[in-house]
Amino acid sequence: MSTAGVSDDAGQTRKGNEMLRRWVVRKNERGVLRRDGDFEAILAPGRYWFVDPWRRLSLQRWPADAPMTDHETVDYLLQEHAATAAEHLVTMILGEDEAGLRYENDVLVDVLPPASRHCWWRGFRTQRLERIDLKAQTALPAELASHLVQPALRGRAVGGLNGILLQQVPAGHLGVVRIDGEVRQVLAPGLAAYWRFNRDVQLELVDTRLQAMEVSGQEILSRDKVALRINLVANWRYSDVLRAFAGLSKPAEYLYRELQFGLRAAVGTRSLDELLESKQAIDESVAAHAVRKLNGLGIEVVSVGVRDIVLPGEMKTLLAQVVEAQKAAEANVIRRREETAATRSLLNTAKVMEDNPTALRLKELETLERIAERIDRISVFGGLDQVLDGMVRLGARPEARR
Repeated sequence: MSTAGVSDDAGQTRKGNEMLRRWVVRKNERGVLRRDGDFEAILAPGRYWFVDPWRRLSLQRWPADAPMTDHETVDYLLQEHAATAAEHLVTMILGEDEAGLRYENDVLVDVLPPASRHCWWRGFRTQRLERIDLKAQTALPAELASHLVQPALRGRAVGGLNGILLQQVPAGHLGVVRIDGEVRQVLAPGLAAYWRFNRDVQLELVDTRLQAMEVSGQEILSRDKVALRINLVANWRYSDVLRAFAGLSKPAEYLYRELQFGLRAAVGTRSLDELLESKQAIDESVAAHAVRKLNGLGIEVVSVGVRDIVLPGEMKTLLAQVVEAQKAAEANVIRRREETAATRSLLNTAKVMEDNPTALRLKELETLERIAERIDRISVFGGLDQVLDGMVRLGARPEARR
């Protein structure tokens, strides 16, 4: 090789019949030299001169901090020039049941999926691979999960997080883990992290606190064929989350349906009058039905209550008329009872006065007092006795006329 007559990267000159070519590989680059398109050599940073009269050589530069994505060249090197590949490349090849954690300068930067291959240039940054056996490990270690839970707060984002399930289980809740449709575990409040590679992982949050469920707008016929709309409220909670989700695909929906069935059974076997007289009977019947159906399923019904019973418009009018007639009849009965009692009292008073002149005299004075309350002024002539006798005669005149 000769360096005469070349002044720049693409420069070339002729000296006699020689053709010289120069390439520069910068310090943050690596070069792949090809002859007629086939691999020739890997060039480290530096200046290179080549005699190439027929222009058969070509150079491809790669950033040293980026992955080597020319897989055909990598395959050729691994198979035909293993020593050259080991000298210049860090190759990470993962099996079907392996995931990888790639570290650059001991900082986690990437989560690598199974059955993948990745190559980086050696020397510019220190590359390290940590292999994960997916058959032996379904959950991530707590320390690793804590590093991944807030990727936006890291100085450098971690790639490939879509292969990991990361979710926080809040206080008052439990997390039900399903792997390939099977309930595997119930998690306490805290951070949950699972590998998603080669499996379907789902995490469902379950509220373990006391909850209210409303069964609203249920159109039900009573025993006497009256259409009613009833609203029911039930307070419930999970007593055994693992048992509930192992035995039921959707425990809350199952509870709702059983409350519906219990309500229909309670209303359909009672007349309208029975339902209106005692809502508590409905509550007790529905609660007993729910307890019987939910026994051993990990769900506890604490209380059940009918919030309201809505009648059709025509039935409301009829009931209002019935209530009005009942109250009017009760009022008449009370009025007759009071009149009878008053008459009996007057009769007893008359008998007492007949046998006791003093009582009669007291009654006369009481009558005089009531009359005097309505008269502003009274003029008396002939003495008080004559006035009293005259008043008695006035009171007796209508009787004499009759």
